[in-house]
Amino acid sequence: MLITDRRTEMNELKHDGWTVEDEDAILDAIGKWVDGEVRPIAREHDQADTYPHELVEQMKELGLFGAIISPDYGGLGLPASTYAKIVMKVASAWMAPSGIFNSHLIMASAIERTGTEQQKSDWLPKMATGELRGGIALTEPNAGTDLQAIRTRAEKTNEGYRLNGTKTWITNSLNGNCLMILAKTNTEATPRHKGMSAFLTKKGQGYEVSKKLSKLGYRSIDSCELLIDDKLVPHNTLLGGTEGRGLQQVLGGLELGRINVAARGAGIGEGALMLATRYAQERETFGKPIAQHQAIQLKLGEMASKVAASKLLIEDAAKKYDSGQRCDMEAGMAKYFATETGVFCSQEAMRIFGGYSYSTEYEIERFYRDAMLMCIGEGTNEMQRIIVAKQLIERNPI
Repeated sequence: MLITDRRTEMNELKHDGWTVEDEDAILDAIGKWVDGEVRPIAREHDQADTYPHELVEQMKELGLFGAIISPDYGGLGLPASTYAKIVMKVASAWMAPSGIFNSHLIMASAIERTGTEQQKSDWLPKMATGELRGGIALTEPNAGTDLQAIRTRAEKTNEGYRLNGTKTWITNSLNGNCLMILAKTNTEATPRHKGMSAFLTKKGQGYEVSKKLSKLGYRSIDSCELLIDDKLVPHNTLLGGTEGRGLQQVLGGLELGRINVAARGAGIGEGALMLATRYAQERETFGKPIAQHQAIQLKLGEMASKVAASKLLIEDAAKKYDSGQRCDMEAGMAKYFATETGVFCSQEAMRIFGGYSYSTEYEIERFYRDAMLMCIGEGTNEMQRIIVAKQLIERNPI
């Protein structure tokens, strides 16, 4: 099926209320795209660390850059529960491309939730089509989990805001064309988060990618160090139009980000499980397929159970997100468990493949390399457990 045919299918389904049948049709279209376009090129691009420009154009056609953007702004308006299943399908073949549209959609979600009406109408229609492709510039060399420690400054002038600082590990900073940048507008504010603001910026003068980072996994996708040198942005690029709300605007989007990363972890786990299941039936030792040995069956059984449990946690978090309920606890549980499942399943699959797992001729080594990042990104899994525990106590006082 042609990409344009799939895009037509997706557009025909675009509306505010989604049925099970609608979701099945969308996932079927995405599944065909993954099998026909994503899976065949994954190894080549991963090994060469080359950006999949052709997939980006196909993502535009499929409407993935507008997946959760409201139809009012030209997006598909998908619920997070359906979006998470799309991410799982992509990650089950190749995790890296899911980062291209996820980082973009976290930025879009922040605009739709907290932006001014003018910002929504200016940015979201172009983001929905992929004309504008963005991400979020939060992390700095000295500030990751502790975002309140950022040093990037935004000084207000008569002309606008002048931004100065360094960001790192920024997805879409090289091949995208816009970013939401978190900066300090008041370094003396107490508490510190009241001095933090978010800005909607486009590439241009004062925006320099100083280095593309070389990575163990998550290759092909641009993760870069960004130098912001006296970049002047208009006053109306301040997200929401009010200073001091940046951290809350960013953290509100991280719930969706963590559901997405959970889905990536579950996708890696499922992809590794499927590769191992197939290989275990092909490989023979002692006169029979290794799938008939109990040692292998024990591994496959535990892998399958963890993948299934991860999907249920993701579904629970996504449905709470869709209903507008606070879901940092549920998103934290899903992110923690599903990403650890990705690591577990990829490692067990490596053991099942044995010596061949170390050969780049087999896909499984990529799953192994990609999995660990999911335990670190969007808040470490150690932090997720702390969030879960604090919410557990808060919701169950004595």
